[in-house]
Amino acid sequence: MPPPPAHTVFAADRFSVPAPFRSFAVRSEEPRHAWQARAPYGSVHVVRTRFLDPGALASLAADGLSRVDIAAFADIDYANTSLDALAALAPGVADLAGGIVRALQATGVLGEAPEAYRLSLETRVDYLASWGAGFHNDVSRHWSGCLFWLLALDAGDVEFVMPHAGVRLPLAPGDLIVFDQTMAHGLCRPGDRGHALAASFETGRTCRQIFLTGELPIPDAQWAALGAPWLPVEEHDTRGALDLMVAEFDETSGAVKALRGMRDCMKRSTCHVDESDRLDPAEAAAA
Repeated sequence: MPPPPAHTVFAADRFSVPAPFRSFAVRSEEPRHAWQARAPYGSVHVVRTRFLDPGALASLAADGLSRVDIAAFADIDYANTSLDALAALAPGVADLAGGIVRALQATGVLGEAPEAYRLSLETRVDYLASWGAGFHNDVSRHWSGCLFWLLALDAGDVEFVMPHAGVRLPLAPGDLIVFDQTMAHGLCRPGDRGHALAASFETGRTCRQIFLTGELPIPDAQWAALGAPWLPVEEHDTRGALDLMVAEFDETSGAVKALRGMRDCMKRSTCHVDESDRLDPAEAAAA
């Protein structure tokens, strides 16, 4: 039995918000949250896992890279896989799925019981390949209602950076991170001071990175327990919130672009849900 994973929580709530806004919030394309928004989740979890040996990491990384198409800086590609396929590629790992579940469970973002983490893992798991990553966020469809996890299989000499949250974390094979993907994030070289520079990823074996990835759907009650409850959009408007659903980011620095065009982003008139799909507040509360 491998030793338990080492879990560290990094604060990601010291937000650098561009004027004239005073806070960040995320709205949704889901009908039940049509008139609501939530603050970003203010932590990044890093779990140093120990259940994958170097051979297993190399085997999984090679399979993942063989199934994706990335040819230049900032390219990102996905390939769906399964727990059975992953286990077959790492026959020396006694319980690969259990190792991932235990790592996710260590974060506590879905509570203490393992069942919710296992269900999420069994629902979908993908390879994610990148050639560095310019700053971007992921918030379309249902992604405002979940957190992302990444398990590094091959990620040399890179930092995971969230520029507006003061986060710069070095990654190594075997590291699993859980974070709020609605915040801008990217992959940078440690020497580039939080900037995503194409020239730094032009050559060498470490120009490409490969991860396992998945989603952790967060129930509304758990968002509240995590300190990021869904609240009426008017409350976030009063706080001067910038809607991360419509924010655009400079790929190199992460700076928010075209701020003037987002001044009314927290009004009901700028709801992201089609008129025919919207629920009124009473219906949303019951959903």
